[in-house]
Amino acid sequence: MYLAGRGFRVTGVDMSPAAIEMARKNAEKRGVLCTFIVADVLDDLGGVGGPFQFAYDWELLHHIFPPDRDRYVRNVSNLLVSGGMYLSVSFHEDDPHFGGSGKYRRTPIGTTLYFSSGEELFDLFSPHFTIIESKVRTIPGTSGTHEANCFLMVKVS
Repeated sequence: MYLAGRGFRVTGVDMSPAAIEMARKNAEKRGVLCTFIVADVLDDLGGVGGPFQFAYDWELLHHIFPPDRDRYVRNVSNLLVSGGMYLSVSFHEDDPHFGGSGKYRRTPIGTTLYFSSGEELFDLFSPHFTIIESKVRTIPGTSGTHEANCFLMVKVS
């Protein structure tokens, strides 16, 4: 909604119909135009549209476990034009939240997240993208700040 409020055409994807409905209502309340689609990012995303010039993953990747990650990254790449950019922000393995150690951690609401190292994300992204910048940043969260992997990359032609 931030990008839509600045004039960008935005398409949001979530597998939860309830989340999509909340997003639609929030966009309407804020007076921004967004397209929201119920879809699983691990399945065929042909119905999402595109190709797009930019993909933004804000804290989604840590919900996807390693066996499914390459499929997800391929799906993102397939939605982008040649030279399209992708920004991914996900929890870093050194983040102290949700148990503070280990790759798999249980959250207070009962979900399990996977905390990544920068090296494993570089290996995941590099077959599909040229990585422009990768950094660990401190970002705000609902339960305090988090250490996050931030990768900015461009689709390999």
